[in-house]
Amino acid sequence: MTATEQEQREKVKKMVADARICMLTTMTEDHRHVSRPMALQEVEFDGDLWFFTYADSDLVQQINHFPQVNVSFSDPKQQNWISIAGAASQVENRAKAEELWNPLLKAWFPDGLETPNLTLVKVTAQTAEYWEAAHSSKVLTLFGYAKAAVTGKTPDAGENETVRL
Repeated sequence: MTATEQEQREKVKKMVADARICMLTTMTEDHRHVSRPMALQEVEFDGDLWFFTYADSDLVQQINHFPQVNVSFSDPKQQNWISIAGAASQVENRAKAEELWNPLLKAWFPDGLETPNLTLVKVTAQTAEYWEAAHSSKVLTLFGYAKAAVTGKTPDAGENETVRL
């Protein structure tokens, strides 16, 4: 039985929320891909992902030139992987920043919401692809790979779906 699009969206939302830390990939002016770790602030999942950064950062400069980005999440504990393609933009919105702010962010933004050059980046997701392990146990997964190596049959690697957002 195939999951409906809404069920797939809900699955992506949960997987992203569980992972929380991602690699946000942008493109430089000389067309090199650059990835940096980012902490997700909110998953609205109509497909919007929100991040705090500095307005004068390379990240903001890059998305102003090339808004297409990739956001990838890895949750090795659950053995889930998510890759989200979308368009990023810088957003100056104090009310949204207040809504998203949490005290742990002071490690990167020491003056809180008053940190000079603090800004938001919004990624509007267009598609997501996810991989979910067939087994929640690493032992069972490794056993499946070993069995496949011996039998020559492809292992059950789990579920892989592409979701339009």
